[in-house]
Amino acid sequence: MRRQLPYILILLLSLSIITLWWTVNDSECNLKDFLASKTTKFQVQATKVVVQPWRGRHHVYGIFMVPDEYKQSPFVVVTVQGAGSYCSKQFGHKKNFDHIFAEPGTYLMRKFIRTRIALRLILQGLYFQINDQQNWTLTFTQDIYSSQSSQNSSGSSS
Repeated sequence: MRRQLPYILILLLSLSIITLWWTVNDSECNLKDFLASKTTKFQVQATKVVVQPWRGRHHVYGIFMVPDEYKQSPFVVVTVQGAGSYCSKQFGHKKNFDHIFAEPGTYLMRKFIRTRIALRLILQGLYFQINDQQNWTLTFTQDIYSSQSSQNSSGSSS
């Protein structure tokens, strides 16, 4: 029993961490609402695409050069033709990634797709499709969630 105690403690700790983190939803981004909204959308094509899933996690991504005025947009949708669309919060504004430097008035964003999805697409013969930067698009809207919350508050005050 004494030999099993560390394993049991690690198991219990892991389960409690998973339980706590599973319930935390840090993204209020709803992909369907985001794409269906009637607000003006701005799209950016990838400047560079890296598709090397055999190197492990975080080796399938696109780098996008985004105008500075979109830094305040809370959510973005990255769409990769053949792989689907993914909604996420904006983070990681940088001036350079992988020897790509942002032009004045812009910043760079790196957006990933899951390694297992990339491997599945490669096995289906779509390597060149996901490796083509023209097939990667980053979509922004002008504060869809702020306008919805202001509409809700104005509707409830009348």
